Amino acid sequence: MSLKNVLVVEDNEDIARLIHMHLADMDCHTTITTDGLSAIYEICQHSFDLVILDLMLPNVDGLEVCRRIRKQSRYTPVLMLTSKSSELDRITGLDAGADDYVTKPFSIRELTARVKAQFRRVDATQNTDQHQHLLKYGDLSIETEKRQVSIGDRLIDLTAKEYDLLLKFCTNPGKVFSRLQLLDSVWGYGHDGYEHTVNSHINRLRNKIETMPAQPEYVLTVWGVGYKFNDKLHHETV
Repeated sequence: MSLKNVLVVEDNEDIARLIHMHLADMDCHTTITTDGLSAIYEICQHSFDLVILDLMLPNVDGLEVCRRIRKQSRYTPVLMLTSKSSELDRITGLDAGADDYVTKPFSIRELTARVKAQFRRVDATQNTDQHQHLLKYGDLSIETEKRQVSIGDRLIDLTAKEYDLLLKFCTNPGKVFSRLQLLDSVWGYGHDGYEHTVNSHINRLRNKIETMPAQPEYVLTVWGVGYKFNDKLHHETV
């Protein structure tokens, strides 16, 4: 794995130093900031391969920092740290554009596994982008360089994970994925009991791209197995 530049935004200095130490073992160059305004400055001035972002920050909170990151043309993965453990707080972070989250207190093994998963996911996406810049399935279009999705002339606002799920399906039309397979390939890890995470993301993705979510045209359910992308749609790749 090539040298990665990582921004750590964490106001707890002990946690920030611990993360820095373990990222160094992964051949990462780490920049640390302790508040939201400094994080926004760093993001505007430099390019990062990953931002590890605390939710609760002085001046500007992590949700707003994440929204600022998503307004940039360059896509930067965001791994959010939060001491809150309710599903609503996790969903709020994902809706703001976070790619994944780790709930405090966390183990270093879990954190480094999530970091490595983000690097693998981005590398895989970039390999796809080198060959396919525009995917079209019926009225659905995906511009992979911009991570932009549209239905006809209407832009669709997807979260990072919703986009990754859709791209996974679109680049493997007709292939059936179990929930655990999707957890492993899209989230980067497999956890028994977390299959509901996939279900909720599929439902929200359908609500955004399907004309009739209860009778989907694009992402189909294979009962007892998982999901697949409809391979009977007219397909174009540019």
